[in-house]
Amino acid sequence: MTPSLALPRVGLGGGPLGNYLQPISDAQAQAVIDTAWAAGIRYFDTAPFYGLGLAEQRLGRALRARPRSAYLLSTKVGRLVKPGSNGSREASIFAVPDDHHVEWDFTRDGVLRSVSDSLDRLGLDRIDILLIHDPDRHWPQALDEAYPALADLRAEGVVRAIGVGMNQSRMLVDFVKHADPDVLLAADQCTLLRRSAFEELLPLCQERAIPVIAAGLLHRGQLTSHPPDAPADVQRIAAACQDHNVPLTAAALQFPLQHPAVHSILVGAHEPAQITTNLAALDHPVPDALWHAL
Repeated sequence: MTPSLALPRVGLGGGPLGNYLQPISDAQAQAVIDTAWAAGIRYFDTAPFYGLGLAEQRLGRALRARPRSAYLLSTKVGRLVKPGSNGSREASIFAVPDDHHVEWDFTRDGVLRSVSDSLDRLGLDRIDILLIHDPDRHWPQALDEAYPALADLRAEGVVRAIGVGMNQSRMLVDFVKHADPDVLLAADQCTLLRRSAFEELLPLCQERAIPVIAAGLLHRGQLTSHPPDAPADVQRIAAACQDHNVPLTAAALQFPLQHPAVHSILVGAHEPAQITTNLAALDHPVPDALWHAL
């Protein structure tokens, strides 16, 4: 990754802007982005899949009035948003009308179409970081067709950096070994609850100077509170945090940053107050003794 693309410590994850798990209004989405900007966040991540294009539309609308050189923007390829319903339940995690669907496409033409569609939805002139999104069941095509297309876009200056974003470590390791990514997005795998990335992925990325963006750190809210019926592992983590007078959320957000390969984390928000709360948690002092206990 070039020095001009040095990743900030924290970025705004775009899933909630696409009505992930619950609907929010356009005005509320705008307020989330405005609050993030006012708090100093200058990295924004999104994807066509998030709300079937809705997150890209909302993010682009909010960012258009801002100086384009003042922030980093990442989006993804691998799913094309198409009109009409195809009966798939894949997008049911987003509270959006059933009038569009996504189709998997890791071909060169699919990548180019996806980038063009994303730029249209965003209403912006360029994308900084382009990621192959969730190629779990499409490894050969993602490596042989999608990745070379991204590499060409990087060489042509259409995008500044390329990589892969996934919820599993094994295939991210394969991409590092067989391709030349500038950056990786690792979701749900370098967290207090799931630490698979620490075994091979993060050491490999550290060795090859590939920065990692960590996401999915709060596990759908499990690590923001710990009700009596929380899983035993959450209860143990929460008890350790309580013993050291550290909020559970603070430990959860700061944990992946303890590894030198992790350069940035993503936090999502359905409402502005969540931005303020999470940034305060990110700055809360955490003693070394807690990291040792965890």
